[in-house]
Amino acid sequence: MRTVLKYYLIFIFFAFTACTGTDPEDPKKSAEEIAIEKLAGASGSQTWSLDNGGSISKDGIIVTNDFDGFEIRFIANNAGKTYTAKNSNLLFDTNGNWAFSGGNYDKIILSGIQPASNKEISFTVNQDKLRLEFVVPAPQNARVNALAGFYVIDLTILN
Repeated sequence: MRTVLKYYLIFIFFAFTACTGTDPEDPKKSAEEIAIEKLAGASGSQTWSLDNGGSISKDGIIVTNDFDGFEIRFIANNAGKTYTAKNSNLLFDTNGNWAFSGGNYDKIILSGIQPASNKEISFTVNQDKLRLEFVVPAPQNARVNALAGFYVIDLTILN
């Protein structure tokens, strides 16, 4: 009986160790990869929108109605990091490149010529919500001067 019990315990031991698997662990993502995934999603392309409770404020005043239908899509793939924007009321370019500013991976810079371009934009992602914060300084140009101010843009993932 002891021999049967001994073999039974050995069998159980091997059965449990076999079930734990020997698959290698998923490689750890770098801070940059995690930040890219926050903006561009796991697939490498994510659209953020004012739909479902998003808002835009300028200097603390809600101006969401001036940006009806605003969307921004962040794309990150082998070709690089790009973005597209629509209905931005001339605040963002319709497309361009984006890059991280600094090593904390919580700030981006968008290429282009519109007022939000080439400015440091802080971002935070909380589940399916994205917040962008940035300042458009008052320049000499009267058209851009109307867009000058501190912006807070709250967006949700577009499904």
